[in-house]
Amino acid sequence: MKRRLLPLALSSLLFAGGAVAQVSPSVPAPQDVPYAPGVIKVEVDATNLAQRIFKIKQTIPVQSGPLTLQYPRWVPGGHSPRNSLDDIAGLTFTANGQKLDWKRDTLQVGAFHLTIPAGVTEITAQFDLLTATGPGQGRVVMTPNMLNIQFISTSLYPAGHYMHQIMVDPRVTYPTGWTAFTALHEDGRSGDTVDYENVPYDIFVDSPVYAGRYAKNIDLTPKGSQVPVKLGVVADAAKYLETKPKQVEIHKALVEQALKLYGAQHYDHYQFLFSLSDQMGGNGLEHQRSSENGVGTDYFTGWNEKTGFSDLLAHEYTHSWNGKYRRGKDLWVPTLNTPMQDSLLWVYEGQTQYWGNVLAARSGMRPLPASIDALALVAATYAENRPGLSWRGIQDTTNDPIVVGRAPRAYLNYQMSEDYYRGGQMIWLEADALIRSKTGGKKSLDDFAKAFFGVNDGEWKVQNLYTFEDVVAVLNGVLPYDWTSFLRERLDGKKGITGGIEEAGWKLVYKDTPSAYAKAGARWGGADFVYSLGLTIGKDGSISDVRWDSPAFNAGIGSGTSVIAVNGQAYTSDLLEEAVKANKDGKAPIELMIKEFDRYRTVKLDYRGGLRYPHLERIEGKPDYLTPILTAKK
Repeated sequence: MKRRLLPLALSSLLFAGGAVAQVSPSVPAPQDVPYAPGVIKVEVDATNLAQRIFKIKQTIPVQSGPLTLQYPRWVPGGHSPRNSLDDIAGLTFTANGQKLDWKRDTLQVGAFHLTIPAGVTEITAQFDLLTATGPGQGRVVMTPNMLNIQFISTSLYPAGHYMHQIMVDPRVTYPTGWTAFTALHEDGRSGDTVDYENVPYDIFVDSPVYAGRYAKNIDLTPKGSQVPVKLGVVADAAKYLETKPKQVEIHKALVEQALKLYGAQHYDHYQFLFSLSDQMGGNGLEHQRSSENGVGTDYFTGWNEKTGFSDLLAHEYTHSWNGKYRRGKDLWVPTLNTPMQDSLLWVYEGQTQYWGNVLAARSGMRPLPASIDALALVAATYAENRPGLSWRGIQDTTNDPIVVGRAPRAYLNYQMSEDYYRGGQMIWLEADALIRSKTGGKKSLDDFAKAFFGVNDGEWKVQNLYTFEDVVAVLNGVLPYDWTSFLRERLDGKKGITGGIEEAGWKLVYKDTPSAYAKAGARWGGADFVYSLGLTIGKDGSISDVRWDSPAFNAGIGSGTSVIAVNGQAYTSDLLEEAVKANKDGKAPIELMIKEFDRYRTVKLDYRGGLRYPHLERIEGKPDYLTPILTAKK
């Protein structure tokens, strides 16, 4: 299938957040024509671990006259202009050994203008990428034992051309003895330098690297498949790489269940990039033939069979189908300096959030009881802990990557932030349960997944774009229904988004003890009083969030303060729990001493509801569709 192209408003483009992004007349508009001068060589020296600096050298074929080179700003998967332009330094351009003058564009600040002298056929661009060396500078991507190269941050590309029309020859020099994982195929080696295959620029920036001193590649390819799938793991120490056979089988089952769900593969091979580190920053970022995944060191060694693994790998793997191969039409851009529009993230991320949790359950990554407990936490969020739904809908939160950029929020539950993830998950759960209910279990959202994402098996070098109307059409092919109204009512905030729980035969209840899954998730040492007092409290007593219109909020407690004492005694979470229990009859008022900056004050909470933690229970006499949703496909 040919790539479908979008009309471009090159004079200006209205941001989803309301601001106007001006396009500089000095920057050539992208055209779907080849970069005629030739292949651009990109060389990355990744050996300076002590100072955490990547050294970049590009050899760029050119023609004489004006040339504009751009540093990518908009990050696919980040849905926003978050690439760190301020991390590059020492930028120089030379031709025949002589420096060339350059000038930054004042409207598109990631664009650099040069004039190429007559007779010059190639130039050299060099710069240092100064990665984070400490807290507050961004994600750490280089440590003594591992690194993460995101090629989107290590290169410039010529303006005036669609990305897929620019060919790149990538080469990386690694620390001696290290192992590197990437979706790129090797084309040769010289010492510690790896020459990778020549690829179009869009595939180049979609093919990051994890490399490390301690590493292993675990084969997850399903039996009988000719398309390899591997889990490339790098760790802070060799001991963290140790895996049990059952753990490997569970990860293999993830791949098998994904292929049964989607019925097609949109890659020629797939490489999970996986770091187990307390030093390199964690992350989760999707790509067509790989994904970046970073967690703590105890992923394998601290595995709890009852609570299982997280849904991270399942989520990012699903993105190969949803978001990379099939992508919202207004998210497709010809270059990474063209603003994206995020209106369909409730499919791109919301349905991925849904399938990621479903596949985690079906594969055994997360056992069924833990999967149900995890869903209870999400359901409770949208039943009680999103008062922001009173003034904005899930659809509006698709603007958050651009408006907010994942900055911390003072009152997250009221302001909301990227709720298209878990709010989208709840919408798609209801759609699945509705289909199963109306067809007596004969059809489900699985049928949508196969029809929508499972087309054109083996195709991956193009993006198959979709619109809201395309989503509705495929849903109607599964079950004729008024899907337009169903989706719009839930996306625009006109109707609640927890109906899928009861449609699936379950109900949300609250008990005075948290689930085993919730307890395991509280290893950070904090305390959850969200559904009682309306507080989330850190181990040190700091209040990270206060639920809007909760007992704590109405008593005048704000986020960012600290609890110092409970009823005259130094704060501990156990002490506050006992105080909440004791006041159920109203005879033991809860008195908190609060610290705000350098001031102390006492607050009395007249709360008598006891401890409340979310759980799911079956509705007697109603068909159970949730268990089949979360059960492995045969």
